[in-house]
Amino acid sequence: MNESNPYDSPSPNSGLDSSSEVRPLDTSGDGTGGLIPYKNPPALAAYYLGIMGLRKRAQNPVVKGSVHAWIGIVLGFLATLMNLSCIGSIIFALIAEASR
Repeated sequence: MNESNPYDSPSPNSGLDSSSEVRPLDTSGDGTGGLIPYKNPPALAAYYLGIMGLRKRAQNPVVKGSVHAWIGIVLGFLATLMNLSCIGSIIFALIAEASR
């Protein structure tokens, strides 16, 4: 009598060719395609260190992250301008209210 065991199911890899080999993951390149510059921490922290990220990229072209650094520099500059204009508006409003 040949009873089938419900736990004996074909393995998910049973359809693979037995001659195929498993290759180790290549960690020498940028696995993210340059989207996340993990080799360039200053570019990741571009809001604070954008210029340092650009310098590191200039010194070592293999390191990615120049776009992140530029975006951080531009957005940081715009945020600074907005903060200064808000502070200026508050000071102007306080002076105008005090002179009434």
